Amino acid sequence: MYKNTFLMKRLVCFLMMAVTLPAVLLLGTGCQAAETTVNSDEYIDIDPDSPWYWNYKGETVLLLGGSWQDNLFNHPVGLEDHLDVLASAGGNYIRNTMSHRNKGNVFAYEQNDEGLFDLDRFNDEYWERFENFLQMTYERDMLVQIEIWDPWDKYEDHQSLGGWSHNPFNPDNNINYTPDESGLPTAIDYPPAGEPTDHPFFRTIPQLNNNELLLQYQQAFMDKLLSFALQYPNILYCMHNETGERVEFGDYWADYVREKADEAGAPIHITDMRRSEDIRSEDHAHIYDNPDRYTFLDISQNNAWAGLGQDHYDNILYVKSRISSYPRPVNNNKNYGSARHGEEESVARMGRIIFAGASGARFHRPHPIEDPEEMYAKSDFGLGLSLRAQKVIQSLRMVTDELDMVHTEPRNDLLGDRSENEAYLLAIPGRQYAAYFPDGGSVTVDLTGEPESAGSAGSVNSGDSNDSGENTFIYRWINVDEAEWSESGQVRADTGVRFTAPGDGHWIVFVAAEN
Repeated sequence: MYKNTFLMKRLVCFLMMAVTLPAVLLLGTGCQAAETTVNSDEYIDIDPDSPWYWNYKGETVLLLGGSWQDNLFNHPVGLEDHLDVLASAGGNYIRNTMSHRNKGNVFAYEQNDEGLFDLDRFNDEYWERFENFLQMTYERDMLVQIEIWDPWDKYEDHQSLGGWSHNPFNPDNNINYTPDESGLPTAIDYPPAGEPTDHPFFRTIPQLNNNELLLQYQQAFMDKLLSFALQYPNILYCMHNETGERVEFGDYWADYVREKADEAGAPIHITDMRRSEDIRSEDHAHIYDNPDRYTFLDISQNNAWAGLGQDHYDNILYVKSRISSYPRPVNNNKNYGSARHGEEESVARMGRIIFAGASGARFHRPHPIEDPEEMYAKSDFGLGLSLRAQKVIQSLRMVTDELDMVHTEPRNDLLGDRSENEAYLLAIPGRQYAAYFPDGGSVTVDLTGEPESAGSAGSVNSGDSNDSGENTFIYRWINVDEAEWSESGQVRADTGVRFTAPGDGHWIVFVAAEN
């Protein structure tokens, strides 16, 4: 009785949503419109003043995050406290794969007494966890990037429950079809790859294998997901987690999600995440060059093994240049850990992402940790929401809150005496500057730029300072690992004002024209 009542309430809510949109969206299982009414113009959108950033509820937002799991909705133990810790550190960016790979996770479908799944019966607990997660993040103004099809659940086994041997779509695991009927194998012994594989799950669409039987189950899963997600304004949609499969599959689902969102009157943004670590490859170019379909980017693979040091930063600028005729936000939902290159590089990547003018960055989860008691641990695969990650997020938030992010630009050309990977500059010439040092260092900064508009703080043309305070700048240093402002002072504008980090490690200096 409970299950039927629950499903009926969801159907009523979704029908009400379709009738009332685009004026409002009704949230919550019970449709308490008075408490959870959301205006359609509150949805996360591209910032009208700077298309490199997001705008949420009328404000420009920079996305910063870290969490202990990718499929955070499927880890309800301690979830609310985990979100509160992220919020207290200044974090507002969550990754959520629709996966089921860890101890304590549940699957999307009901199972019979023999343990076989029924793809015609959804598991209420899975979807209740999902909705609770969406509600909790919405209440905290956190932006959630949902990655819908996760290849790591559909190839070789991965962690406790991930992989094809556990997957409900595996013909051995359900009552709905046989291998011959579905065209699906019962065993997959290879991992996801950077190039298309023969996996039939990723070839169901009309443009490829036209597998109508399997496609209808994929569509039913997508419809169920959207019946919840489209009601929330804080969601970004990514079709895959790092796929190397045919781009037609991602295109199909991007168009499918867009059509359903349009029918519901929900203004959303969509991308897909390719697997190649070479983000200058044609694989990624398909996403870059289709801005009407893919309205934002995620270049997480630049944070893997290939993009290190100065190259990591230069790759981000390459992507922004590549899409400059249709600029849009560039997310980095996975900043990997210290494997192969050390923890300091992981922290440095976080800084370089933000100082290259990207829209957001998140510390990757500490794989293979599964125990909720260790949700603030770190590993070689990710800093997650460890204590160090919290300090880095907090420091970046403290600095960027001081900056007029809409008008800042990467301006390393204003730095002097800079060696490779020594410092990175965001600037509004004449008004504000922030330089990030991955490991100490000393550079000069040209502070002689003109203010952007009349009324900006103080003229800073080169020359002597006068008594009114014009041409004078106040600076403050922050140790990124401590999240506290420290050494401060005053300088006069010049073409080469030197700033030397107070010590080794990660430092940021914030410089602003004196009012």
